[in-house]
Amino acid sequence: MPKRPIPAGETITLKDGKLIVPDRPIVPFVEGDGTGRDIWRATVRVLDAAVAKAYGGTRQIVWHEVLAGEKAFRETDNWLPDETVAAFRQYLVGIKGPLTTPIGGGIRSLNVALRQLLDLYVCLRPVRHFPGVPSPVRAPEKVDMVIFRENTEDIYTGIEYRAGTPEAEHILQFFAEAYPKDFAKIRFGTAAKTDEFLGMIGAPAEQKVEVGLGLKPVSRLGTERLVGAAIQYAINFERKSVTLVHKGNIQKFTEGAFRDWGYEYAERAFGDYVYTWAQWERTKAAAGEGAANAEQHAALEAGKILVKDAISDIALQQVLTRPDEFDVIATLNLNGDYLSDALAAQVGGIGIAPGGNINYVTGHAIFEATHGTAPKYADLDQVNPGSVILSGDMMLRYMGWIEAADLIIAALERTIGQKIVTYDFARLMQGAKKVKTSEFADAMITNMDRVLGDDERESHHAVGPDLVRPVEVAPYPRLTVGALMTRGVVAVSGSAPVSDTTHLMRSRGITSVVVEPDGSGTWGIMTMRDVLKKIVLEERDLGGATVEAIATRPLITVSPDLTLKECASLMIERNIRRVVVARDGEPIGIISETDIFRFVEEGN
Repeated sequence: MPKRPIPAGETITLKDGKLIVPDRPIVPFVEGDGTGRDIWRATVRVLDAAVAKAYGGTRQIVWHEVLAGEKAFRETDNWLPDETVAAFRQYLVGIKGPLTTPIGGGIRSLNVALRQLLDLYVCLRPVRHFPGVPSPVRAPEKVDMVIFRENTEDIYTGIEYRAGTPEAEHILQFFAEAYPKDFAKIRFGTAAKTDEFLGMIGAPAEQKVEVGLGLKPVSRLGTERLVGAAIQYAINFERKSVTLVHKGNIQKFTEGAFRDWGYEYAERAFGDYVYTWAQWERTKAAAGEGAANAEQHAALEAGKILVKDAISDIALQQVLTRPDEFDVIATLNLNGDYLSDALAAQVGGIGIAPGGNINYVTGHAIFEATHGTAPKYADLDQVNPGSVILSGDMMLRYMGWIEAADLIIAALERTIGQKIVTYDFARLMQGAKKVKTSEFADAMITNMDRVLGDDERESHHAVGPDLVRPVEVAPYPRLTVGALMTRGVVAVSGSAPVSDTTHLMRSRGITSVVVEPDGSGTWGIMTMRDVLKKIVLEERDLGGATVEAIATRPLITVSPDLTLKECASLMIERNIRRVVVARDGEPIGIISETDIFRFVEEGN
């Protein structure tokens, strides 16, 4: 079959470790098998609408269909064509629906194959509850975790040998000769052991060995890059802890090594940002438990992230009974598989659980449905498209298109809040309106307009309820503005009504917003004090005022590399209470006198 034509668009690239995303990026997609077709049709409409509405038509995703799964096999006689892998490799960022696992020989799993071919070493699984979504637990709102699941090692490498095959027999023979003591631990590794047990239960002897074998590789480097990604995420998004989940009490040199290497790397690479339970253990041994507790308390009060660990079976209990004690989780593949699906059940099920597979070094990322293909519901327009829609939200955030992503979340929350849901939720929600997959997408798109404002507010260029500039991810030294600032700023258009903007500020609990550049490219700021001075004291009509009329331009900014002392001096000199942090002319955060005061007080 001839190759599918490449649509007219631009390629996402990586420069200095940062994605460069054009206004019309080419994004490969696989619609998926079974219900994937219905889900993708709904999802692409939601994603396109969010981008169009958030950016007023100035940005557009250029979709490029690539083949995998049943559709690929029908058209090319290949479950995963080379062209598909090449497209994901070239265009860096892609998305896919659920895929059928081929039966018989060849590729064991298309999902695993893509992860391994592109070295997508992080399986990122955020789990949170949306108000109104039915849940089997009493307090699902306490579930707000992000799982970093290792994608390229552990038993998911797929190194296995079927019982009775020459390969399995060869490995057993080698093991018996090279490591006889360990070989003796294999319960039925010899025909004699097999027949002995059969005789105990009155069964005839078989004189054969049937033992399947698998390899569980866990490396130091594989551990470090996963744990490093998890800690960096916790730093960027101000998370309170990272938990290393493992079964190291039994598998000491794989799972146990994962824990030990994780602690070592956390202290070596992120020592200024974290406090580990390994440090606590060393202090306890040297100075007693009281001293260790005091040390940990002081570290956390100073804003450090706690890096701790939990044995996997205990963790599976505690995410259910004490979910608020978990934040970011880093774990090996099999543990992550169990944890992510168990947590998804607590917040509405796998049908609304998103996922992404990422290589933070090369920039490659594929976002995907986390559920199966459910073939009996295929082409019936019934199933919940939430998993792929939320995976699309993750993709947009990864691309830096935060405004469109926020719009999707706001519309989804509003739609579920209206009890407009597909059959899986409708059967569990009192008074719900059951809709088709396509109708759920319709409702979300309609709610985007309501989120942005009613028709009379569409004339101005404010483009969303949470206009958060892309979140800065670079680490900065302690005692600098970058280390202390609140990352990400809320920005509005100068033509936005003050009434809308004050509502936005109150709903987010903030006292200022950045104002988008004017015709000369100059940024501005509108603060709560501006409203008091220029609206209340001057007795102006709030209803007709725009942000531009009361905003202050030009915007005073500081570099994230500025020291706290230099920043405090500037605030005193200019008589300002907060200052926007900018890099390369773009606002990336904000720091206030309260932030600096709290830092000094907590340090003392």
